Amino acid sequence: MSFTSDEMMSVAAARALAPHTSCFVGIGLPSVAANLARRTVNPDLVLIYESGTIGARPTRPPLSIGDGELATTADAVVSVPEMFNYWLQPGRVDVGFLGAAQLDKYGNINTTVIGPYANPSTRLPGAGGAPEIAASCREVFVVLRQSRRGFVERVDFRTSVGYGDGPGDRERLGLPGKGPVLVITDLGVLVPDPQTCELTLTHVHAGVTVDQVRAATGWELAVAADVTQTEPPTPEELKALRDLRGAEE
Repeated sequence: MSFTSDEMMSVAAARALAPHTSCFVGIGLPSVAANLARRTVNPDLVLIYESGTIGARPTRPPLSIGDGELATTADAVVSVPEMFNYWLQPGRVDVGFLGAAQLDKYGNINTTVIGPYANPSTRLPGAGGAPEIAASCREVFVVLRQSRRGFVERVDFRTSVGYGDGPGDRERLGLPGKGPVLVITDLGVLVPDPQTCELTLTHVHAGVTVDQVRAATGWELAVAADVTQTEPPTPEELKALRDLRGAEE
């Protein structure tokens, strides 16, 4: 059964949520992956959105955190201050699932501006709750399409901290969560090196070579000694994803 690189990315991201209990979900690619996980590998996964919805079960990917579909399908709706002060900041959420416009080799995220802050070439949606999610969730997953435009040596603006400038920065800043432990792209999967904190390629998707991933990365990419190939999507996973996407249209 044929599939696209975006479908492979969404399926790989959904699979990563299999062992987890709760996920603080960003809009866009993270939301597609999280809702696919709930329909496939982890039906009991509790989806949390920063508007205050806990246990949301949307029938389609939400258009924004304010989409009424989230509130009408949620187990509970709490205030935004309660969401952040009681649920997020004390570390009660397993995984924060974020997207990015730019990502650097230490997992720092930019969703603010492209170019100089005072005179940017592109103004992006901004931070929202992403900095708190990146700081406080027990683990952070990031999903985005891989290109030199998005995978840069240094982000133009550090909206959400990954590992800062390297080992020890999260601890120095007092950030309680582990930070970005997994980056899933349309080409492969990267994880931080335990010593250097630099993102390292560990998996390539079907039909993708290590050289292709290197060519789509804006720094000298670290590559694991035993890079493996991601298992292709099953027919069941593809059907669930396409049904979810179909409900979006």
